[in-house]
Amino acid sequence: MIRTSRFVIVGRPGREGLTMKVAFASTDKVYVNEHFGRAEQFTIWEVGPDAAEFSGVVQVKTEGADEADRIEARCSGLSDCALVYVAEIGGPAAARLVAKKIHPIKSKDQEAITTVVEKLQEVLRGSPPPWLQKAMLKGERPGLA
Repeated sequence: MIRTSRFVIVGRPGREGLTMKVAFASTDKVYVNEHFGRAEQFTIWEVGPDAAEFSGVVQVKTEGADEADRIEARCSGLSDCALVYVAEIGGPAAARLVAKKIHPIKSKDQEAITTVVEKLQEVLRGSPPPWLQKAMLKGERPGLA
């Protein structure tokens, strides 16, 4: 059995400009330090070029040994995210994420989530690569991303 729970921050004003949801596989909500397939929670941030903020947590509880179900539970819980940062990820899980228009990124050396967010914002303020520009549009126009 697989259970996915989503905890979000409510009552905050809407964001101006383009932003994207970014997930981080973390055991402590501070560092990117978990393998995608073992992650029981993902810290979610909403990130744009000029502002970023914590927006919630996705928890995944799996019972049973079916790897495909474990991967699907994590992918479904992250469906509105454009990027997911992980310490490690297997090929089948990475392929499943990409098929759902979620880009997996391996973070080096268990970086702090805030450091990763700052680096991502620097890229967004400059000339982001086309795949990242497209990822930012994921929630804006159906069928585009």
